[in-house]
Amino acid sequence: MPPSPAQPLTRPLDALNFFLADVRDGLGPYLAIYLLAVQNWNEASIGLVMSIAAAAGILAQTPAGALIDRTTAKRALMIAAALVVTVASVVLPWLDSFVSVAATQAVAAAAGAIFAPAIAAVTLGIVGPRAFARRTGRNEAFNHAGNAVAAMLAGAFAYAFGPGVVFWLMAAMALASIFATLSIPAAAIDHHVARGLGDDHDPGTHHDQPSGFKVLLTCRPLLIFAGATVLFHFANAAMLPLVGQKLALVNKNLGTTLMSVCIVAAQVVMVPVAALVGHKADSIGRKPIFAVALGVLALRGALYPLSDDPYWLVGVQLLDGVGAGIFGALFPLVVADLTHGTGHFNVSQGAIATAAGLGGALSTAFAGLIVVWAGYSAAFLALAAIAAVGLVLFVLLMPETRPGTAPAPVAAPASPTPAN
Repeated sequence: MPPSPAQPLTRPLDALNFFLADVRDGLGPYLAIYLLAVQNWNEASIGLVMSIAAAAGILAQTPAGALIDRTTAKRALMIAAALVVTVASVVLPWLDSFVSVAATQAVAAAAGAIFAPAIAAVTLGIVGPRAFARRTGRNEAFNHAGNAVAAMLAGAFAYAFGPGVVFWLMAAMALASIFATLSIPAAAIDHHVARGLGDDHDPGTHHDQPSGFKVLLTCRPLLIFAGATVLFHFANAAMLPLVGQKLALVNKNLGTTLMSVCIVAAQVVMVPVAALVGHKADSIGRKPIFAVALGVLALRGALYPLSDDPYWLVGVQLLDGVGAGIFGALFPLVVADLTHGTGHFNVSQGAIATAAGLGGALSTAFAGLIVVWAGYSAAFLALAAIAAVGLVLFVLLMPETRPGTAPAPVAAPASPTPAN
């Protein structure tokens, strides 16, 4: 069994998720506002540079997951990635060309691919699979609390000092995350369990070996879930940047501050939602909860076009707290369910995150083009329709994965020479 989650390990995990919150998600809508309001870029160019960054993150996701499966230096990987993000954030205010901005954001996105699977792996390696659902919900709650605090600070500082201050704030959060990472003892992580192998053994006597990668490619529920993540992120990724652009067009001086209000409103909702998912995912099941996330996303996209009033846009943004809060808490749980015993938990996270990143990258470029051709309302409605399609397909095709109700485990009997 992995080490029990003693109280001294709870607070370091809380701090790590809190401070990495703003770092793991990147500049996102803040970058869109900065390029629109300060650099005077058009919407299509903004969408393209964000898509380039997302593409870099996509290319890095699966290799990052494979590396996390193999390495016992998970803390060092997170620290190195945080340093890269820090540098990329600090230099951005001095860059103004498309190539330089796209390059720095691509590097930062590639480094950011480390964070989510590494946190999930470290968590699983500390608490084990039996406590993973509850701890993952707590991780996400602190992640969203960190995002809310960072957004409030960004809004206040941007109002006083201008949009560029958010880059320095992200750098500060990245440095704080390094200290949080170092506060987790290396010996507390069972790297065998952290990669999704069994925990019904004595420490130090790991005889089970990773299965071949073919077992993942033939797992139908895993492929269906990957498809659901693509549609979720395709529908979701562009919504908040589009809202930010609309707010900035109304008032350039308050665009970043109003965007921070949107983010804080959603993050405040995400905290209890993620915690609730962590508590209820084992009793209610994964499938009905995830279906709610897709349904709320479709509703959100359909509501945005009804008004351009900032109060309405912020109010609708509260629904993002429900959808994103559910997705963030359930994603590692479903992957852990379907890959338990394979030894490929983290590379599977990376592969599915690649699919999700593909959806997000296409989303911003797709929505940007629709805005240029047909306006913001058409873009929101198109994204809502994609979420609705995802909901129907998920309900019809995806089985429940909760332990005890899931299909047969995907792990194959270990071979003498693991395909690793």
